[in-house]
Amino acid sequence: MSFIFEPDVLARIAKDALDQPLEVMVDQIAEQLEREYPGHIRDDREWVLNNAGGAMGMMTVLHASITEYVIIFGSPIGTEGHTGRFWAEDYFFILEGEQWAYSETSPVKEIYRPGDLHVLPKGVAQGYRMPDRCFALEYARGFIPAMLPFGLADTMFGTLDWRTFGRTLSKYGASSIKELMQGKI
Repeated sequence: MSFIFEPDVLARIAKDALDQPLEVMVDQIAEQLEREYPGHIRDDREWVLNNAGGAMGMMTVLHASITEYVIIFGSPIGTEGHTGRFWAEDYFFILEGEQWAYSETSPVKEIYRPGDLHVLPKGVAQGYRMPDRCFALEYARGFIPAMLPFGLADTMFGTLDWRTFGRTLSKYGASSIKELMQGKI
């Protein structure tokens, strides 16, 4: 599988945006990503609610394809849940706030703060909590369609928020089709 994005570049871009209001960070990250990866970053910055693994947050989709996604994800009031277990690696670059995590093999609390990177390797799941306001630049690489059932199940069978369901699929679908048409998945 070939990938467009590099975690080291995303880490640098995330760190360059720290210590600013969220809206400024999001715009700066999107602009820097567009310079690094021209033609692969969405123009809109619309936020969409997201319910997955028992946690509720919000996201803005910067890039999505069959093999990768880049989003800003978080909550202004905190949340907690299950990370999911995927055929993809997930990189979570903390922009503001804290994320706490624990694994099924250790009762030790991991703490991630602005500038920190929380990596979830392929096939690994964790419990996580954002105890208060927390936002992160999230990057996943692998077989992204296999992540969709987890990302949409709480909406389909819990909240029944069909507007959010439609908006999420629309943004993912439009971005993925654009990437397929460019021949760079």
